[in-house]
Amino acid sequence: MIFSLFSVYPILIFPWLAVILISITVHEFSHAFAAYKLGDATAERGGRLSLNPMDHIDWLGFVSLLILGFGWAKPVPFNPYNLSNPRWDSVKIALAGPLSNLILAIISAIIWRILAGLGILAEAGLLNFFLFWMVLVNLFLLFFNLIPVDPLDGSKLANALLIKPEHQKIRVFLLAYGSRILLILIFISILMDINVFAFISKPSYLVCSWLLGGSCY
Repeated sequence: MIFSLFSVYPILIFPWLAVILISITVHEFSHAFAAYKLGDATAERGGRLSLNPMDHIDWLGFVSLLILGFGWAKPVPFNPYNLSNPRWDSVKIALAGPLSNLILAIISAIIWRILAGLGILAEAGLLNFFLFWMVLVNLFLLFFNLIPVDPLDGSKLANALLIKPEHQKIRVFLLAYGSRILLILIFISILMDINVFAFISKPSYLVCSWLLGGSCY
C-alpha cells in the first residue's frame, strides 16, 4: 500500500525516508544510552552512542526495509558482566528501544494535533505525512520489537521472566524455533501478501487512531 502511494506521489518517499532514519536511529541510540547509564560502555566505545544514522544502519537491512517492508539495523552490543544486575539491566537496555518509539509516537501525535488545530497541516502535505508516519511507524516498531524471539527486544524480557523450571520447555522452544518462525511469517507476509502480523498492525492502528483522534486505517 505504501509503495503504491510512492508510485503515484514519488515526493512522499522523502518524508518516509526521514521517518525511517529518525525512528531507527533513536531506537538504537536508546539501547546504547541505557547501557551506558547502567554502567556498560561497550556501545559507546563502538561508536553507537550517537544520533548519526550512519552509525546504526545496516545497509542490507535498510535496503530490505525499503524494498520489502521488513529490515533491521546493526545490533547494539553490551556486556552483561559490566551491569550491576545483569538479568534486569539487560531487560532495561532491551526495552529502551521500544520505549523510545513510544515516546516518538506520542511527541509526533502532540505536534500533529497542535498543527491540525491551527489549520497548518491542510497547507503542509509533506509535514502531515511525516508526522502521521512518525506516529504509525513508531507504533509498529514498538509492538514488533516486543515479540519475544531473538533478535528482537522482547526476547530479553521473556528470558528474564521465564526462569522457573516449568518454563524450561517454553524457553527452549523460543530459542530453537522462535527466530525461524518469525522469518517464515515475514516471508509469507511478503510473498503471499497476507497480513500475518495483524497482532502487530491492529494495536498499532488502534493506538494511532486514539493518539490522533481519528482513524489511522
